[in-house]
Order: sequence, then C-alpha cells, then structure tokens
Amino acid sequence: MARHRSFARAAEALLITPSGLSVLIRELERQVGFRLFDRTTRQVSLTALGSDLLAVTEPSLATLDAAMSRIEQTAKGRERWVSIGTTPWLAANVLPPAIRQFRERLPDLRVRLFDGLLSEIEERVQTGKLDIGVGLFKNAPGLRRTPFFSFALMVVTPDQGFVINNVATRWSSLDRRRLISLTNDYPHQLLIDKQLAKAGVTVVRGQVVKLLETQIALVEANEGIAVIPSFGMLACRNRKVTMSELIDPVVNLDFYQITNRGSRLSDDANGFSAFLKTYIASWADTSIAK
Repeated sequence: MARHRSFARAAEALLITPSGLSVLIRELERQVGFRLFDRTTRQVSLTALGSDLLAVTEPSLATLDAAMSRIEQTAKGRERWVSIGTTPWLAANVLPPAIRQFRERLPDLRVRLFDGLLSEIEERVQTGKLDIGVGLFKNAPGLRRTPFFSFALMVVTPDQGFVINNVATRWSSLDRRRLISLTNDYPHQLLIDKQLAKAGVTVVRGQVVKLLETQIALVEANEGIAVIPSFGMLACRNRKVTMSELIDPVVNLDFYQITNRGSRLSDDANGFSAFLKTYIASWADTSIAK
C-alpha cells in the first residue's frame, strides 16, 4: 500500500479485492493501535507513525523473503524446476528442443511445460501454478506483462526451389491471390486481416483451417497462399513451400511474457526466460525485445 498509494493498485498486486484489502488494513490498525494511512478521494499516504513502522519492518520483511526463498530451494532438494506455459504449436515445436538445449547447460534444473489456451495460461500464472506464460497476451489484472520477442509476418507460396526467398514481397502483390486462412480465434489472423484491409488488398478467400500445419500443407498442394508469422519456418522446412517477408509495411507479431504481479520471479525462471529469447533468435528472423 505504501508503494502503490492506491487501494485499487495495491489490491491488484496482492490479487485480492480493494474491499478485502481495506478490511485487512483496518484490522492491522486496530492491532497496532494507531492509524497507518491518511485516505483521501485521490490517494492514500502513510501517516507519520505509519512511516516509522515501515522503516522498522521493511528490512526484516526483505530478510524474511530472502530466507524463505533459500528454504524453498533447500526443501526441493536437488530437483529445481521452472514452469512455463504457451500455446500448443509453440509448445510442440519450439519449447522441447529449447528445453533439451537448456538442460545440457543446467542438468539439475527441470522445465515443466504446459500447453493450452491463452486464457488457461493466464489463469495458471495468476494462481501461481505457472512461473511464466509466453504468447499473444493482453494486459490483465494481477499479471505483469513484458515484451518478449517479435515475429515478422511472411507469405508462404508453393515451392520455388528454396525455403526462404531473400527477395521480400509487398503486401500489394497479394491482391487477387487465393488466401488460406486460420480461424478468427487466432489473434494473429485478425492482425493479418486488418493489414490487408489497411493496404487495400482484396484477396480471394480460400479454405479456413484451425492448424498452422494444415495451412502450410494446403499451400504445398497449390491450393493458395498463406500469411503466417516467421516462427512458422520450422514447419515450412518439412514442406515444399517458399517463405518471403512481407514489406511496405513490415508487420510484426508481438509476443509477451506474463508473470504473477504479486510474486518475484526466481533466478532460475529468469535464466530460462533469457535463454529462450537467445534460442529463438538463433533460428528465427526475429527482433528480440529489450
């Protein structure tokens, strides 16, 4: 409360309701015997006695937090672990080889992987069941959202004799082409449709499918073209198709990392997060967020 100066913001960080926090503050003031906060309609601030109490207790709380972290690691024994959630395609194609490479460096640290819908991942991070979520997340109560990496949108066409075409393709050149799309419950499909409209490009709507692999397979079968994020190159390598970056403009798909706003991310989780960015950058045409 002293840090946020707002019942609403402090309650969000603690994952409780503002009314519940207010009850807790009143009970604490009753127990110590004096008022801790001055409350106005605009903000909440510490009283003089509240500031004195904070100065005395804050170092002890920091020491307790550090001690609990050490005890937790000891209680786990030799098994250290980090948990991460992402959507099924990334969980199947990106995370397993990254986990294998990471464990070659730190064999005593295990990574637990959850694959599911974005809403499921958010709920698990909020309730502490996952350390990290990675995906196309929006801001949500109780979550800390930070940029993770960006993937460029690319066009996939039938085989031209190579997987990656170093000559970029303009959005305008997609006009009148048959486009194989994903369903609109994929956030990046909405971004693609928005950019097509913005560029004044009229496509012939081809098949609409639910899986990226199906989309690419239909392009291989010469049923049309597809616009996909550049991480799809992992799937394209096994198909007779060619990818080309879309320009004028370049459009990026921004991925975010989410963590529990009320918890401190462990050093192990921070280490795996940093490694995963580097791992993705090693093969993807991606701009890593700072």
